[in-house]
Amino acid sequence: MHYHIVLTTKCNSHCKYCYEKSMNDFDFDIESKIKLDLSAPEDSEINIEELARFIKSDKNPVIIFYGGEPLLKINKIKDIMDNINVPYRMQTNGKLLNELPIEYLNRIDRILISIDGNKEKTDSNRGEGTYNLVMKNVSLIREKGYIGEIIARMTIDLKSPDIYEQVLHLISIGFSSIHWQIDAGFYAYDYDKKKFSIFLKGYNASITKLVDFWVKDMQNKRVLKLYPFIGIVDSLLKNEKSLLRCGAGHSGYAIRTDGKIVACPIMTWIEDFFSGDLNSNPEDLKVFPIAERCINCEVNHICGGRCLYWSHLRLWPEEGDQLICKTIKHLIYELKNKVPEIKELIQKGIISSKNFEYEKYFGPEIIP
Repeated sequence: MHYHIVLTTKCNSHCKYCYEKSMNDFDFDIESKIKLDLSAPEDSEINIEELARFIKSDKNPVIIFYGGEPLLKINKIKDIMDNINVPYRMQTNGKLLNELPIEYLNRIDRILISIDGNKEKTDSNRGEGTYNLVMKNVSLIREKGYIGEIIARMTIDLKSPDIYEQVLHLISIGFSSIHWQIDAGFYAYDYDKKKFSIFLKGYNASITKLVDFWVKDMQNKRVLKLYPFIGIVDSLLKNEKSLLRCGAGHSGYAIRTDGKIVACPIMTWIEDFFSGDLNSNPEDLKVFPIAERCINCEVNHICGGRCLYWSHLRLWPEEGDQLICKTIKHLIYELKNKVPEIKELIQKGIISSKNFEYEKYFGPEIIP
C-alpha cells in the first residue's frame, strides 16, 4: 500500500490554482454537500512508534512525504526515515530541496517536483523566481549525487492549453519523467462553459501533437516517461482493466497530521472518506468503489473514474463534468490509435513492452 503522510498543511508557495483559488472557495457552502472535520493540527503530531507499528503491519508499504510543503518539516522527515525502513517517495515544490542531506535524499527513490513548463508559465502560476530556484535545486542535488527519478509535476490551467509546448520545454531541460493535472472541476465557482470549451479544443489538439511526438521519438530507442501516456498504453498492451488510477481508497491512503487515515491526501477533511487510523489493520481500511456516475462509461476500465474528490463533490454542473470527460476520452482514443504502431516497434526490438511499466500509486497522474 502507498501512504501519503501529510507532514504539514502549511506551504511556502501561493500558487494561483491552489492557495489563491482555495481562498475564493470559502464563499461556497461546501458543508451543505459534505460533513467536514477540520480538527487536524497544521503540523504532523503522529507518534513515530505508532506509525512504525502500523507501517510494519503492511505487507508492501511505501511512504510518500506530502504537505502542504513536506520540506518545511525536514526534522520530521529525518525522524521517520531514521526509524522506519521502507521505500520512500516525495511530492514537493522543490524550493527547499537542497536542504535535505543527500543521505536522506538518496533513500527517496522518486521525487515529484512542481514545475509547469517554461520560466514564464511556472513563475506566472507559482510566483516570480520559482522556476530558477527549482532548476537550481534540481542541479544541486544531482551534483551532490542524487540518483533517483525526478518527475516534473505540472498543473495545466484553463488559460493555457499548450501542453505540447510546455512538455517539450521540460524535456529539453532534462526531464524525461513528466505528468500533469488539469485544473478543472475542483472548485465550485470557476465553471465557465465558454472558457472551458475553448480550452478543450486547444488542449485536445495539443495532446494529439504530443502523442504523435512521443511515438515518433520511440524510433530513438527510448520511451519518454510521460506518465499519462505510459500508464494508459501499459493497460492497453496488457488488456488490463484499472480501478481509480491514483489508487485512492483501494491501494493508497493519506495519513493526516493527527494520525487519521483518509482515502486521498486532498480529502483529509471530508469525514465520508475516513478509512481508519494508526491502530487499524491495513487490510481493514475502508475501500471506495468506482463512482456510480462512471459505471456505464465506455472507458471506465481505462480511466478508473478520474478523481475520487471530483466525482464525489460534483462541484461543476453535469455539462462541465462531461467536458472534462471529453478530454479523458480524447487522450485514451489517441493513444489507443497508436497501439498498433507501438506493437510493431516492440516486435522489431526497437523498444520493449517493459518500457511502459511503472510504479503505480505514488503520485503521478495517469488521468489528468
